[in-house]
Amino acid sequence: MIRTPIPKRPTDSELSILRILWENGPSTVRQVLAGLNQDRATGYTTALKMMQIMTEKGLIERDESARPQIYRPRFSREQTERQLVGDLLERAFAGSTKRLVLHALAVKKASAKEMAEIEKLLNKLKGE
Repeated sequence: MIRTPIPKRPTDSELSILRILWENGPSTVRQVLAGLNQDRATGYTTALKMMQIMTEKGLIERDESARPQIYRPRFSREQTERQLVGDLLERAFAGSTKRLVLHALAVKKASAKEMAEIEKLLNKLKGE
């Protein structure tokens, strides 16, 4: 079985870039910069350096055959979210899924639609 190496955990700034790439698809540095600048002013060289570091960390891939170069996330949003939640589960909640879920629901109330999805997932996990 071939195992995909687990990338390093993305920083908050790196997650901002990943969100832009997940939402917009493969993009140039300028396209990512435009997305970053909607939240806060970021310089081109800062965005470029961040994306170079992310490439080295294995978070994104760079297509050098195109000019300008195109960047794409190496892992899906779902894979990254699972990694982050798994890390949080182990580090903050000592592996207790119950405590993680209870704290998450205490911090932010779930909508009726979200609660229905949670209930559906729980029923599926119980085999109903």
